[in-house]
Amino acid sequence: MTEKIGREIQNHGKKIECRNVVETSARDIWILGEQSDGRILPITYELMTRGRTLADKREAKLTVVMLGNALKDADLNELIERGADRVLAVESEGLAHFLPEPYTECLTRLIDERRPEILLAGATSTGRTLMPCIAIKANTGLTADCTLLDIETTTGNLLQTRPAIGGNILATIKTPRHRPQMATVRPRSTPQAPRYVNRTGEIIRLPAPPDLPSGRIKHVGFEASSEDQGLADADVVVCVGRGIKRAEHISLARKLADTLGAALGATRDVVDRGWLDYPHQVGLSGKTIAPRLYIGLGISGTIQHIAGMQTAGTIIAVNRDPDAQIFRVADIGIVGDLFEVVPVLIDIFKKGKAAS
Repeated sequence: MTEKIGREIQNHGKKIECRNVVETSARDIWILGEQSDGRILPITYELMTRGRTLADKREAKLTVVMLGNALKDADLNELIERGADRVLAVESEGLAHFLPEPYTECLTRLIDERRPEILLAGATSTGRTLMPCIAIKANTGLTADCTLLDIETTTGNLLQTRPAIGGNILATIKTPRHRPQMATVRPRSTPQAPRYVNRTGEIIRLPAPPDLPSGRIKHVGFEASSEDQGLADADVVVCVGRGIKRAEHISLARKLADTLGAALGATRDVVDRGWLDYPHQVGLSGKTIAPRLYIGLGISGTIQHIAGMQTAGTIIAVNRDPDAQIFRVADIGIVGDLFEVVPVLIDIFKKGKAAS
């Protein structure tokens, strides 16, 4: 391994540079997969989309690390089919459910033994709990809630972009002096990696260390939150912004949502004003969604909100300001007064449903 030491900070087009960049011969890019009751969760496939792009650009191997117990061969093989070059499956009864202490110990040992260059995880309850512990143990950095990941071609550094200062700017962060470079990515911010059934790769099953700590926390069961789960999983979402003007006007958006069988979402402005409660909030400080159809009503399109919905299949935006930021990501933009446009949309959709 050869090393050059250095640091570079890049932020909103400005750069401060002190030459010393670590270069390492190890080019393995790792994805931390997640499972529940032995079945692989969708966030794993979303991370693989990011990881495969980085691995191809870096000319590296993509490895998926799965911690669990008695993981199914078919599920592990699907990881290969979706883009992994290697799967490391570490198994033990003590890893069947996520617990911070045994997971931290197991993953830290893997990192010490195999020295990956990059480690990505989801910004889930598991990732947000585990990754800071790993960063401390591995003496490296961690960038949370990234919206963009890329490879700097001159150094091989991971470029980790995330909103900063309340979402008013995008900061690009590097970890030039330490490895692995680590980042978390919000769920539903990336499409799932496609499946290619003839793809081949390596699956390695490893036993957990015999002295794996049992931890001071015990898994006794799981109970789903009573909070509304419909928004994150909805196929169609109607979302309202400050342009709705008053709480009583929410009923118009709700009527459109009911017509489409859609979930109702909102920007932070709407939630802060108490017009809708927090489970409806979409954006960096709320839910990340990826519906087939998103309709935004009276939404300006701040960075924070766009980061939570930009992976929607089709985006329709209604705003009276032709320069609204939301139109930059919209597939269909309607410049007009939402109080005039929405009743027309409701009528059109009702007629379409009647005709079908």
